[in-house]
Amino acid sequence: MQGILYDASRIKVCQGFYDICEYAEFDKEWTDKLWTDIITCRDIYEELVYYIEHHTFMDKIKVRGYSLSDIYVWQMDKYNLVREIGKNPRTCNKERMVMRAFRTMIDMQRHPDEYVRRLEEGRGEDKL
Repeated sequence: MQGILYDASRIKVCQGFYDICEYAEFDKEWTDKLWTDIITCRDIYEELVYYIEHHTFMDKIKVRGYSLSDIYVWQMDKYNLVREIGKNPRTCNKERMVMRAFRTMIDMQRHPDEYVRRLEEGRGEDKL
């Protein structure tokens, strides 16, 4: 009988994901829901693996031309606008924004019209 092959890569990805979410101060319920959605979508899972290994996006996935990097930058702009600052201070938790970018990309794949509209509305500086 041959030995059993054991691939621990998913366990390592899962641990890396949960470590990032803990650092980003997401609650367990939010984290569990995102993990469930990530593992049920192969292309998102591949993006997560790449992010954990390289701390940047592969940007293989696009919804109507928008990638994870686009979503991340859009969130960064919103963060800076709300806090009325022009740069990204140390209080800006980038890992939190990365995980939110993953959440948004999953939701965007499911409801592209709604999320593309949000991205294309602009930063809202001219809105009251």
